[in-house]
Amino acid sequence: MDLEVKGVAASPVSQTQPCSGRKNPLQQGWTSKSWAMENPCLPVVPRLDLGSLVDSDEECIQDAEAIVDDLTTLDRKALLQHGYTDNPYTAQRTTRKSDAEVVAAEKKKQTVAEQVMLDHLSRNGHDACRELVGFFFTHDQSLTIYEYRQFGKNRTNVLPFIQKSIYCHQHGRRKGKQYQLGDFYIGANLTFLSSEHPRLPESIKENTVLTLRITNIDRGASDSLKTDSVEHDDINNQEANDRLVFKAIQDVLKEQLRKRGVRILTGLGKYLQQLDKKRNGLLEKADFKQALEVFHLEVSENDFESLWLILNGNGDGKVDYGEFRRAVVGEMNEYRKSFVRKAFMKLDFNKTGTVSIIDIRKCYCAKKHPQVISGHSTEEEIKSSFLETLKDACIKSDEVSYGEFEDYYEGLSIGIIDDEDFVNILRTPWGI
Repeated sequence: MDLEVKGVAASPVSQTQPCSGRKNPLQQGWTSKSWAMENPCLPVVPRLDLGSLVDSDEECIQDAEAIVDDLTTLDRKALLQHGYTDNPYTAQRTTRKSDAEVVAAEKKKQTVAEQVMLDHLSRNGHDACRELVGFFFTHDQSLTIYEYRQFGKNRTNVLPFIQKSIYCHQHGRRKGKQYQLGDFYIGANLTFLSSEHPRLPESIKENTVLTLRITNIDRGASDSLKTDSVEHDDINNQEANDRLVFKAIQDVLKEQLRKRGVRILTGLGKYLQQLDKKRNGLLEKADFKQALEVFHLEVSENDFESLWLILNGNGDGKVDYGEFRRAVVGEMNEYRKSFVRKAFMKLDFNKTGTVSIIDIRKCYCAKKHPQVISGHSTEEEIKSSFLETLKDACIKSDEVSYGEFEDYYEGLSIGIIDDEDFVNILRTPWGI
């Protein structure tokens, strides 16, 4: 689910920002290196993400064991999406988009907006579609979050989601510490105890801790507060060391995943879900070790132990597998994720959190793929390759959840260095 949190304070309001083998020719095609968002505050609230469903363990193990070091046919078909990185976005549309964003920025000049996405610890598809906006009050360090709900075409209601109060971190190195201005930056997680918020949907209250991800903030308002002698909560030594551990592991695995990212990440996601018999998103140490071995992801014993000590901070012997995977593999930056969400929400107009393969086939357009333009491939060939690799990423053969959709593009993202190259892979076929 996607949440948008807009921070507003009685005093100035805002937030601080810390802030290949040969490529298959069909994979080179959609790039727009000149396109850039002039206003860092997205005018549209992004959507949230969810995970996938579950099959039998045997099937998952069989699929996982099929993974080998060499590229498979599915790998090559997934890499076809890289083709869109060669087709620049038109300057005319770029100008229109930038002008619209400037206008939107002016309208929101006096507002501090922290757009927050509900982290994909939630596996419920419907929750991926929630739109939340929050406000942070610097005078007393309190915050509140509301949910926007659309009723019909022209009516939008704002409903309370997190009541206004002073809250503390519920997870990680800062657990027990009160939220401060420095905690609000793009990519940061906000955690709350579900039991303290009776108005939360039942699907969310199933988890002890609710995690929200900040996806965007108003940099102008944030900068104004930086000069307002507000003390910023900088990263402490423990957090810095944790990040070094994560980065060391991610660097080791990056080359292994560069061309096989889609198949391995989506396969790993399905495998971990199948191990989750209680459907609570939590697995034990032995489960994660087994998953790494099955997918041939080599992490040294010392690195794994260091990783486990960080993730299992509460000492209960269980860790959320979404958090584990992000720590081991890393994740897209929020700029890239915003386009993944836009693409999915264009498909999921009913906001159910899932989209049928039939609707995806209808909406995916391969006309501008370079190989189609050059006549080397047909639109149907490119579209069929995309659908085949996407369906392989899903547990259900006839529908795709937001989590599965994001996992697919997470795998593609690993092999693409430039943000605009990646964005063009979404922008061109989905028309966003």
